[in-house]
Amino acid sequence: MTVNALPHGFCRDCLAPADAATRRCRACGSPRLLRHAELAALSLAHIDCDAFYAAVEKRDNPELRDKPVIIGGGKRGVVSTACYIARISGVRSAMPMFKALEACPTAVVVKPDMEKYVRVGRQVRDMMQALTPMVEPISIDEAFLDLAGTQRLHGAPPALVLARFARQIELEIGITVSVGLSYCKFLAKIASDRDKPRGYSVIGRAEAVSFLAQQPVTLIWGVGKAFAATLASDGLRSIGQLQTMERGDLMRRYGTMGDRLYHLSRGMDERSVKPRSEAKSVSSETTFDTDLSRPDDLVPVLRALSERVSARLKKADIAGRTIVLKLKTADFRIRTRNRQLGDPTRLADRIFHTGLEMLKRETDGTRYRLLGIGVSDLTDAAKADPPDLVDRLSHKRALAEGAIDSLREKFGKQAVETGYTFGRGRAGRPPRDSES
Repeated sequence: MTVNALPHGFCRDCLAPADAATRRCRACGSPRLLRHAELAALSLAHIDCDAFYAAVEKRDNPELRDKPVIIGGGKRGVVSTACYIARISGVRSAMPMFKALEACPTAVVVKPDMEKYVRVGRQVRDMMQALTPMVEPISIDEAFLDLAGTQRLHGAPPALVLARFARQIELEIGITVSVGLSYCKFLAKIASDRDKPRGYSVIGRAEAVSFLAQQPVTLIWGVGKAFAATLASDGLRSIGQLQTMERGDLMRRYGTMGDRLYHLSRGMDERSVKPRSEAKSVSSETTFDTDLSRPDDLVPVLRALSERVSARLKKADIAGRTIVLKLKTADFRIRTRNRQLGDPTRLADRIFHTGLEMLKRETDGTRYRLLGIGVSDLTDAAKADPPDLVDRLSHKRALAEGAIDSLREKFGKQAVETGYTFGRGRAGRPPRDSES
């Protein structure tokens, strides 16, 4: 198919043109036809692997193919992800494992193999970058792509190239992806979620406002349960209601979030796809002026470093699943300890307390000249810190941390200190941050 010959539809299985009159592909008989009036004009996509961890495990173990599969820890752990068969029974990510098994008693539980998932994720990423250099990773299994200007390179428009790519992933890697195609990032992400798994959905300019008008306000990025409740108390439950309001009124009510509500409710999103090399970790460390061994001296430093790492994660809108503690002894021997969490975090509270558990085992009288804390296995912050149904106080601590962040942003970093750091000396050189 030539660059300028893209019809309003094609078959997602054999890529043959599809006219408006047929329900199945005339070439191969497939019912998976994609039609849209703006197919030839759209080039911004969001690609998301379907139930990624579970899909990789099913690929590697054919006996699991038709069974409900849950990726996660033991009975006291949480669900990392679940296949679509398990999701039919109500299993969801971040659900406590005991509740997941109550909902789906026949599920097969598989311990996560992050090294394998990262390896497969890199294969998918390499194939994305063969399509366009404009790839913005969001997490291990999803990314935004901008294919504008690539028609001559691929001999086909972006819509068709993406369908070819999805088929190639299935054939060569053995997992499936869902594609969302639109003119902006906000709608491309929404589109990729509409028809999972193996989905391909398109939202064009002409229908954007009318489509959004029928959606709940929670579809807008940043509108979680708490803010949705605030909007509901003001009588705002649908995006269509937001579309009737003036920008100034929304900003007076909700500040900068009001500006986001105004623009996104109308399908206005000017953010471009920004390629970036993925950082593998974010960390902060400090070298002491004198060697330290007492927990009373080390713990306040650990807390301060955890807050620095948390601030950098929040600023970059990322989170990490693995907490890494680093210590250097007086004789320059390095000790590293790490612990993987059930879900990604960017909260200082979780980083600190996870690091503290590891530090307690190392405070055996050994004198240390350096202490560091870091976060690796980075991912998008949207997946971070889901409600903990076991630790009921975690939500309150997260809210308190958010309030502290707001005060520090307004009045400076020293405006609020925790009990761990208040009034305590931090004998050492200024902390050194790193991102690798």
